[in-house]
Amino acid sequence: MSISRHFVLAAGGTGGHMIPAHAVAEELMARGHHVALVTDERGAKIPGIFDKAPENRAQVHVMPAGRMTKNPASWPGAAKAILAGRAMARRLNETFRPTAVVGFGGYPAMPALLGALADGIPTAIHEQNAVLGRVNRILSGRVDAIATAYPDVQRLKSAYASKVHLVGNPVREEVKQLREEDFPALTDESVFRVLVIGGSQGATVLSSVVPEGLSMLPIALRRRLQVTQQCRAEDIERVRKLYAEMEIPADLATYFNDVPEKLGWSHLVIARAGASTLAELTCAGRPAILIPLPSAMDDHQTANAREMTEAGGARTIPQARFTAVELAKQMQKMALEPGALQNAAKRARACGRPNAARDMADLLESIGPAPIVNDPLRVGPTPTSLNLQGVPA
Repeated sequence: MSISRHFVLAAGGTGGHMIPAHAVAEELMARGHHVALVTDERGAKIPGIFDKAPENRAQVHVMPAGRMTKNPASWPGAAKAILAGRAMARRLNETFRPTAVVGFGGYPAMPALLGALADGIPTAIHEQNAVLGRVNRILSGRVDAIATAYPDVQRLKSAYASKVHLVGNPVREEVKQLREEDFPALTDESVFRVLVIGGSQGATVLSSVVPEGLSMLPIALRRRLQVTQQCRAEDIERVRKLYAEMEIPADLATYFNDVPEKLGWSHLVIARAGASTLAELTCAGRPAILIPLPSAMDDHQTANAREMTEAGGARTIPQARFTAVELAKQMQKMALEPGALQNAAKRARACGRPNAARDMADLLESIGPAPIVNDPLRVGPTPTSLNLQGVPA
């Protein structure tokens, strides 16, 4: 006789929300539980998350989210979408009977959590960033548990301290495996591998500054460089020409689906300071130069970078000061001082929380009622929309 529980995981349609949700889903399913993932159309199409055989992946439900902007004209439409999503979530609760519902941030998480609250189902939220996101801020006072990725989370009220649990940001299993590997060998004569990543679609500022910055390095270091860089489609040919002129071997692409492999052999990473990026850097133990995205809501990327930077695992350059000269200066400090990169790698690794998925699964198991015995429900694998007819809003 099998004993299992049902969990609904709701996440916004970007990798920053979906990757940790998927990592927790895999941990829960490995324990014999059933999982339904709730997201929007973007989230259901993220490469690499839904590639497994149907019997080995979670059920996916695509629901309307409703994004509230500063423009009042958007509010009626957003409210209508949120209520429609809430109705769909309640229909899912009726058929799937979840033990608990957890939101991983982003607007698609709100209808699922509102539906759970209406139905009296235990709830939790997970905050990936060092600043509490808008949806999590709205719902933090009503949920049963709040999981965080950082010890200090801005805009999280101290009144909720009793239900806050530090778990970290769940990462892919391929990244966790890097933690057991040594930092890539590096000598004064060996190849120096640099990985440049700028979010899901690259970053034009990195394409503009990084090649010029590398051109300013001492020739002995420049000749050792091997660059792997993510670029926007409109930048890639220009960047490829620049590296060719400098005779620096460069592998350029608009998207890498094997980031864990590339991270494994990198000596230095130049990147934005998104939550998933930092979770992978600290789990793997890779030193970095971080350029927080200035337009990120509440400047959360600057807050994200603080822990790793203060620990000595990274150097942070605000985008306003991110010039070729500044990049070259920081790279020389890290690359030319004996043992500097290896030391930074150890300090980055010390910030990692590799058991985040396990700890998050433990938390979810602790907040729900008794397990369902001999689960009678068959969980389908394909993305679906639910029938709203007859469902209370």
